Amino acid sequence: MGFRVIVSQGRLADRTPGAVAGAALLGAALAERLGVSPRFVGVPAAPKLDRHEGALAEAEPTLLAVAEEVRAAFAAGSLPLIAGNKCPVALASLPVAAAAHTDLCVVWFDAHGDFHTPHTSDSGYLGGMVLAAACGLWSSGHGAGVNPRNVVLVGARDLDAAEAEFLALHGVTVLHPASVTEEALRRAVAGRPLWVHVDLDVLEPGFVPLDYEVPGGFSPVELRALLAVLPAGRLVGAEVTEFEAPVPGADAVAQRRSGPERSAEAAAEAGTSTATSAAVASVLHALGPLLGDPA
Repeated sequence: MGFRVIVSQGRLADRTPGAVAGAALLGAALAERLGVSPRFVGVPAAPKLDRHEGALAEAEPTLLAVAEEVRAAFAAGSLPLIAGNKCPVALASLPVAAAAHTDLCVVWFDAHGDFHTPHTSDSGYLGGMVLAAACGLWSSGHGAGVNPRNVVLVGARDLDAAEAEFLALHGVTVLHPASVTEEALRRAVAGRPLWVHVDLDVLEPGFVPLDYEVPGGFSPVELRALLAVLPAGRLVGAEVTEFEAPVPGADAVAQRRSGPERSAEAAAEAGTSTATSAAVASVLHALGPLLGDPA
């Protein structure tokens, strides 16, 4: 079964300038690795600090386009693989995947829980509410359908008390980075169809450029080992988010020019950095089990 590489380029509650370029850079690398052409969706816009209502309205065209691409992938018998700028891309992908695959298990690699709702979040940041929306605990307007008891949260270490309580209340399996084992992850997925979400801040800071850095995460080698536990034949789709490409002057440029052309330019500029190229290579190696690398 082949992959359909979908690259999210519209603003999804982005608060920093490098996320869109980072998604373009990573998406191009994934497509090259898999020998397919990437499919860019969304029009970039300048980052800003806003709450979930405004961010959702601005993200709607991109989310609708991502959802349509995921549906098309399933219809064609392909595996959707999304390079997303920010975690809210899952507001589009997860409801479609849940509708297509009964008893879907979502394996969510993230330093955060993303399990707040508009009523529990002090910041109002859309990115912190994504998984709760997919589980139907609040309405994003883009559907739900994921059973929270079928969610396995791996690597979370920045949870406030209220969020941790909410996760426990709804039966989410939480595998903390200090204690997770390959056997525990193997038991948690239990032979169900799998959608894998990798927010790169699940990694220890310093391996890849990130917006949010939380100490105590995995190395890329450790992440690869955990992904290798997941049965390849059960994978129905995946997404990787939050690669923060260092793009000088991206704020000003994004306000003057937008679209896939600008995203490609910004990604190319970022890709000229040896450190950035090494980080992309590290991510591809970590994701190897999802991409079909031999054990």
